[in-house]
Amino acid sequence: MIDIRHFGAVGDGITLDTIAIQKAIDSATEQGGGTVLIPPGRWLTGALCLGNHTQLFLDAGAMLLGSRNKEDYPVMTARWEGRTQQCHSPLIGGNGLSDVGIRGPGAIDGQGEPWWLWFKEGQLDFPRPRLVSLTDCRNVVLEDFTAINSPSWTINPVRCRGVSIRGISILNPPDSPNTDGINPDSCSVVRISDCFVSVGDDCITIKAGTELESDHLKAPCEDITIANCVLEKGHGGVVIGSEMSGGIRNIAITNCIFKGTDRGIRIKSRRGRGGMVEDIIASNLVMVDVLSPLTVNLYYGCGAWGDEVVSDKGYRPVGAGTPRIRNLSFSGIRARGARVAAAFIYGLPEMPVVNVSLRDYSVSMAEGCDENIPAEMADGLPDMCRHGIWVRNVEGLSLSNIHIEGFAGEAIDIDASVSLAGS
Repeated sequence: MIDIRHFGAVGDGITLDTIAIQKAIDSATEQGGGTVLIPPGRWLTGALCLGNHTQLFLDAGAMLLGSRNKEDYPVMTARWEGRTQQCHSPLIGGNGLSDVGIRGPGAIDGQGEPWWLWFKEGQLDFPRPRLVSLTDCRNVVLEDFTAINSPSWTINPVRCRGVSIRGISILNPPDSPNTDGINPDSCSVVRISDCFVSVGDDCITIKAGTELESDHLKAPCEDITIANCVLEKGHGGVVIGSEMSGGIRNIAITNCIFKGTDRGIRIKSRRGRGGMVEDIIASNLVMVDVLSPLTVNLYYGCGAWGDEVVSDKGYRPVGAGTPRIRNLSFSGIRARGARVAAAFIYGLPEMPVVNVSLRDYSVSMAEGCDENIPAEMADGLPDMCRHGIWVRNVEGLSLSNIHIEGFAGEAIDIDASVSLAGS
């Protein structure tokens, strides 16, 4: 165990300890690996880079503080929001490493308030730092620490294989912009369990790059398990997309609680993204005070508002940019206080969502809601209040043991664009 104090770290919350902490990490790497101890104290730092076979251990009472100075986060080339571009370095990063990690029980405070303000006021030339972002790494372990006030996304592995995220608490204010919790991007074999996430955007998001990413960097996000988590206040509890151009498959979500998220399970994309989302299973979920427990939307408009191709509800030619979604299974879901819809699923007329199963699905609607709540983020989609299950452009819909209370209008709202399984 290598103590950062041996390299001159002060830990008074005022002195910048970046050089001392980085020297400790480099020392561990040079001797073949080891554990770098962050002892009790308030350790102010800028961007750090992990090394091969090294881990940070945040002792009880340790608080790693992110610097509030832009100059302490050098601009680097990295994937951000689905494409490789110039952006500020993460607080803790690493590229092409094996056997790396961060363990608690201490905490990391990104001190993101100035970054949120600069972002809102348009004062940034490059995207904000993430709290932890590792790229092209193998065997990553993140566990038992607390992460708060991230400048942007909090935990963001990119093209990593073998990622274990366990027992982490993530706390970002509900009004902090784009402060997602856990975002695996083009990763494989990822296990997320026993986490508490309360953030200003999506709690957990599965991503796989956009159509703007270079072909040689596109890769699927696959073989992901999410279990035993409590997800609170974000725009979505577990979100898939909208960056999905590399493909997303083999996702299992189970034994989770959603509290006050805008949506529970949310799958979103649009024309031009391409890619395939397939084999998604969600089971044994409890949701309280969500807008909608489940949404699937292939007209997602963020970043493409007013685009006539994206918003067109008619047929468009099928091509490489046509997104595809198939084999979705949702069972054992209990939602109370839903305000917009019991479920909302909207495929494309030229590429319907294929094979959707809702089983043992129970929703009680809220007593009232804002009459002008959009069903989803898209141009021309209906506003809803206490609607039932609304489905368009689906091939092979299976409904079994559905229970909806307190809805207005139809409990099951489908039209000729929907075919039932077996019919």
